[in-house]
Amino acid sequence: MSLTLLPAVDVRDGKAVRLRQGESGSETDYGSPLEAARTWVEAGAEWIHLVDLDAAFGTGDNRAQLREIVHELGDRVNIEMSGGVRDDASLDAALDAGAARVNIGTAALENPGWTASVIRKYGDRVAVGLDVRGHTLAARGWVKEGGDLFETMKFLDSVGCSRYVVTDVARDGMMSGPNIDLLREVAERTDAKVTASGGISKLDDLRAIKELADLGVDSAILGKSLYARAFTLQEALEVAK
Repeated sequence: MSLTLLPAVDVRDGKAVRLRQGESGSETDYGSPLEAARTWVEAGAEWIHLVDLDAAFGTGDNRAQLREIVHELGDRVNIEMSGGVRDDASLDAALDAGAARVNIGTAALENPGWTASVIRKYGDRVAVGLDVRGHTLAARGWVKEGGDLFETMKFLDSVGCSRYVVTDVARDGMMSGPNIDLLREVAERTDAKVTASGGISKLDDLRAIKELADLGVDSAILGKSLYARAFTLQEALEVAK
């Protein structure tokens, strides 16, 4: 089975950035988000993972930049939007902008009733981000604890969640390798598909994730590894095939 790769474009204050362990203030600036997204599309990306960090942290939003990216590139690439999607208005804004899929994080922990209703309404156009420290979920841009991972999954499975985006917060942006044990644990407990996120630093990490394909881990988000030029997207796509 092949692995779908989603190069990430994280937007803060109108710029493409990468964080260390998701911490506000740890940004490395990589310039224009549109340029970054264009680079990945031209290198062969079929999906882009687009994150509004200001919306996630509650420090504003970058909707104008995100809409511009979708407007210019949406006919060439599928775009998954994430960050601060917590109510009908923010969800509708992402879907109306042309997102193929929207990733809900904090709202899944703080407003399960609403989350259940949008999963039922939109099906596989809605994924749930599970940002984890140990087996404890992190919320509000990772600054608050959000409950037990497996209890939350049990509820989300019961309302038909079709995809989880699983991030080990301690590894995100650290180039320390993905948490394969966590990915396996999640995948073994659900019928939903799983996207791996955080820590990927070398091509062997992608090979290790690919070995979980039979359990339903079918995709991976690439962030720091691409921006730090640990490998090229073309090399990664070759491995993912």
